Amino acid sequence: MRALHEAQLQSFLHDGPPDADTRLDRLDRLATAVSQNAEDLAAAMSADFGNRPAAGAFGLEVLLQLEEIRMARRQLRKWMRPRRPQPRYMRALGIDAWVEPTPLGVVGVIAPWNFPLGLAVQPAASAIAAGNRVMIKPSELTPRTAEAIGTALSGYFPAEEITVITGGPEVGAAFSALPFDHLFFTGSAAVAKHVQRATADNLTPLTFELGGKNPTVVASDATLPHAASRIIKARMINSGQICLSPDYVFVPTSQHEQFVKALLDTASAKLPSFGEHPDVCTIINNDHYRRVMGLVDDARRRGATVHQLLSPGDIAPAPATRRIPLTVITGVTPDMAVMNEEIFGPILPILTYTDVQEVIDFVNARPCPLGAYWFGPDSADFRTFVKHTRTGGVTRNDFALHAAVPGLPFGGVGQSGSGYYHGRFGFDTFSHLRAVAVSPRSYSAISALSPPFRPGLTGGLRLANRLWGASVARRLRRT
Repeated sequence: MRALHEAQLQSFLHDGPPDADTRLDRLDRLATAVSQNAEDLAAAMSADFGNRPAAGAFGLEVLLQLEEIRMARRQLRKWMRPRRPQPRYMRALGIDAWVEPTPLGVVGVIAPWNFPLGLAVQPAASAIAAGNRVMIKPSELTPRTAEAIGTALSGYFPAEEITVITGGPEVGAAFSALPFDHLFFTGSAAVAKHVQRATADNLTPLTFELGGKNPTVVASDATLPHAASRIIKARMINSGQICLSPDYVFVPTSQHEQFVKALLDTASAKLPSFGEHPDVCTIINNDHYRRVMGLVDDARRRGATVHQLLSPGDIAPAPATRRIPLTVITGVTPDMAVMNEEIFGPILPILTYTDVQEVIDFVNARPCPLGAYWFGPDSADFRTFVKHTRTGGVTRNDFALHAAVPGLPFGGVGQSGSGYYHGRFGFDTFSHLRAVAVSPRSYSAISALSPPFRPGLTGGLRLANRLWGASVARRLRRT
């Protein structure tokens, strides 16, 4: 593994920063590797999960990444241009300056199991666009997909450009300890702490895309059937195994029963036969199945009411197939485990509120989530909620739109992550924005501050300080 890293680094140093044509060629090869191997990749993901619908794999894992690559291709030459943010008076003084995006070198990408292809390819595409070499470590929980990704990419890239490292936790720990120029990790906050410790000796710059308990608010003036339908659809995508999935719902107290009925009615209409439905994604493995069911059992023991979507003949739950029916939990209290762990399953706790400030206080008393959702019109309550909560992003009247619209940054805050990517933001994350400045030959402003100082310089500087101070004082008096 270290030899592969060293080979990539030496190749990068020997070749120098790639030009736009080279980067475009690499992006095309990446897109082709994904597109041409899409069937094999989808089959591998389904085998790893037990059942993962092809529509989900193609829609969320393949086509979204191809679109990201397409957008990067269209904008790449613009992103690579030097940026000139210096004030005009500097130019008038003959001082030239610009910001030059330069590649970092070798970038590591640690991908999670829940979207093992998409969350490997998307950051890799940004790193390639920025001119870097890339090493990818897929999750050990999806070994077939990891091998399929390695096979797909090795058909289009030499190991000096992109390589895939497979293996278990020990391999992951060794991967994290490599002296990368940047390491991008998607996963849980608990594992992120281990990654951060492993990178400490190298002072490796990190981007963390984590998760959290994403709140969903149904406004008092929302259309309940519409909100219920979209929330249920969001929770059932990948059976809730998404870092952006709505993790709990706040509904007005007066509309609680009506909303719960709308949820269950909508779910029953969408998936009338859950147990064997081919479009239902199974839970990734037995450990995660037991963990999710443990959250439900804990809530039931503590007095919550559990509503499960079941059809005649369904067995709930189904351990042999790791299928968990959509489960709505009411009577939830903050001390329950389901309200203190990221669920990662088709479980939806319901809370009630009478005033939006209750929701804001509840959200702010907990670690910052990766996303937040609001269903209802663009009201004063909505804007108050957005202004006074800290979340990675916000979507109104839909699911994860803030992470899907091209050109928007995607990232967390606090324990839901650090840094961001997608589009130009990803390009900048994997670039060093290097400042370059050129002084005129006729004089040097910096040299004026080197001893011996010219007569009158100290007095002039004191006068400048007084003028600045007077200007600030006038502004303060006006306020």
